[in-house]
Amino acid sequence: MIKIFNHYFRQRVVLQSMLYVALLVGAFVAAMIWQAGRGLFNGEAISLGLIRGGLIAVGILGVNHALGIYDWAANLTVGQVRARAVLSFVLSIAVAVAILMLLPLDPPYHNDQVLLVLLLMVAAMLVLRLLGSDLLPASYKRRRVLIYGTGSRALIAGQSLMENDPSIELVGYFRGPQEKDPVAARVNVVSEGKTLTEVVAEFDVNEIVVAVTERRGGSMPLRELLDCKLRGIQVIDLATHFEQLLGQIHLEAVSAGWLIFGDGFRQGFLRSAIKRTFDIVGSGVLLLVAAPIMLLTALAIVIESGMPIFYRQERVGLNGRSFNVIKFRSMRQDAEKDGTPRWAGSGDTRVTRVGRFIRKTRIDELPQLLCVLKGDMSLVGPRPERPYFVESLTRDIPYYALRHGIKPGLTGWAQVRYHYGASVKDAEQKLQYDLYYVKNNSWFLDLIVLFETVGVVLTGKGAQ
Repeated sequence: MIKIFNHYFRQRVVLQSMLYVALLVGAFVAAMIWQAGRGLFNGEAISLGLIRGGLIAVGILGVNHALGIYDWAANLTVGQVRARAVLSFVLSIAVAVAILMLLPLDPPYHNDQVLLVLLLMVAAMLVLRLLGSDLLPASYKRRRVLIYGTGSRALIAGQSLMENDPSIELVGYFRGPQEKDPVAARVNVVSEGKTLTEVVAEFDVNEIVVAVTERRGGSMPLRELLDCKLRGIQVIDLATHFEQLLGQIHLEAVSAGWLIFGDGFRQGFLRSAIKRTFDIVGSGVLLLVAAPIMLLTALAIVIESGMPIFYRQERVGLNGRSFNVIKFRSMRQDAEKDGTPRWAGSGDTRVTRVGRFIRKTRIDELPQLLCVLKGDMSLVGPRPERPYFVESLTRDIPYYALRHGIKPGLTGWAQVRYHYGASVKDAEQKLQYDLYYVKNNSWFLDLIVLFETVGVVLTGKGAQ
């Protein structure tokens, strides 16, 4: 894993992205050379090509990462993969055209010819991705992992690796000499009669995940683990494993000491001031852009189910303070006529026809931009919950109150990583992503969330 501005990326994804940027910029510059010939292609032309090509490449990569092009989940159907590829190509055209309109090339260079070369390159990259091919050597695509431990925690780590990272090759599980937990089912123990360093050398291990319940009393071979680390092998504990692999703070793996003494959970005046400035500017611009859509939505709600247009509800915000959130009404007016709060579930009969559409496209969330402008919310942060649910969830789920250490958001890391929550179990899963955001929040992570939010809106992922 590579850590950039407090956020973890797979090494394969970073190298692949850098390679694609180089190819797109190279294609841009090559198109300019082909048009101008050697005589007119000089240092100024190179700089013009690098700037425009770099902006286009970064924009296209942002679109593709938001759509999940470089990290498609295994549960996507063939049709969904193809649809995302087509959408990626259309949006890539829009990005390239927009930048060339803002920064057009001067003669003898022609925008249309450069654009054609770029789009051919983008199409070739998408075809390679659809075919499951990769431009990186095999050594950069596989990572051999050994799990130190054979109990239930070790099994959880192994399952998460196999389900979420296709580049992982799990070589097996190492049982420590003092480990007391019974060996979990389906665990491949590779430590019989061997030391840790012997197993690491035999299987050419790149990473060791320590997943034992008890670490005291000689349960871990500290000297051997340190020797492995000195040889360049990454050694991480279970909590860090989930933080790096899944972008979450796993509740079963974390401890209060790990949270307190580890990195992260930094706010500071400068960070807060930058975030607030971005919230004011961003929400103001988005309100102007979304005004026509909001007017049409209001009209559709009135036609189908009458007034009121908006739905106001008390939510819990920063440091546990309550505020009123405002959304477009997507349910019948008697949705909670018995006075008992309840989560919206899949296929909820209380949702109107207009409500179903605006929920799927997230249009119902747009009025919350007023809450962002007011200062009760931020553009990015944990989802604000109702006091009724917060009280019970704080009692039932450890560390739940930590999510209120940062301002709630219109969108957030949990919202783009997990489907719409409709139960205590869902709230627990989403909390693990919220804790990751609270621990590692930065302007860079906010930017990633906003890009991925665009992908969620365009694909309709996770809507209820």
